[in-house]
Amino acid sequence: MLLPLQGEPQLLVWLSWLMVALGLLSFLLLRWVHIPYGRYSTRIFGPLLPARLAWFIQELPALVLPLYLLASQPAPRLMHATNCVLLAVFLCHYLHRTLIFPFLIRGGKPTPFIPFALAFLFCGYNGYLQCRYIMNYAEYPPDWTSDPRFIIGISGCLAGILINIHSDHLLRNLRAPGETGYKIPRGGLFEYVSGANFFGEILEWTGFAIAGWSIQSAAFAILTFLVLISRAQQHHQWYHEKFENYPKTRKILVPYLY
Repeated sequence: MLLPLQGEPQLLVWLSWLMVALGLLSFLLLRWVHIPYGRYSTRIFGPLLPARLAWFIQELPALVLPLYLLASQPAPRLMHATNCVLLAVFLCHYLHRTLIFPFLIRGGKPTPFIPFALAFLFCGYNGYLQCRYIMNYAEYPPDWTSDPRFIIGISGCLAGILINIHSDHLLRNLRAPGETGYKIPRGGLFEYVSGANFFGEILEWTGFAIAGWSIQSAAFAILTFLVLISRAQQHHQWYHEKFENYPKTRKILVPYLY
């Protein structure tokens, strides 16, 4: 059985700071290098893998590892309602990302091996960091579920999930069966920003961080923001270069602001 390690709480803190550092490094690198996913896919970053298979495998550690940690508890541990909610949110996100989202992809561009491998490692890293902390070390006051931070955080998290799933649905349905090429996204939050799906995911994990009120969840939210703001900027620039009639008033990530 997997028992808590001596000094593991401090390890989880250091892993959180490392995640923030990795987020900052990624933000700087993405000033010059496009993430080679989808429309930016290239063989320079390794052999190409089928999109559905790559998505399924790379997201799998963030689902399987927490379930393994949960099953490996030496005895049933009664967790605070907050811990249960946070764990459920995390697992539901990766249940969708692993077992549903990949199989809804329509003709996705192949994924190069290097970004696939990095995503696989990150999902294992983050799955351990978030869920080990929530299951074994996170402690909350008895009334935390009525605290404004928890209520605001979970509300933002759920709103982000809905925006993200709806935006992915709109992107998938831009082309009719058999059609190829790219189109301007329409509908939902895409009427206001180029990165509606990214905005939803940033809102989701920012809400998760506020509800969880820990350095572990904050580190994940910071890295998500730093990586996805770069991707949103790349997409926004690409759309303007690709389509002469791309809406000039559409912002990058935040409606009316940015």
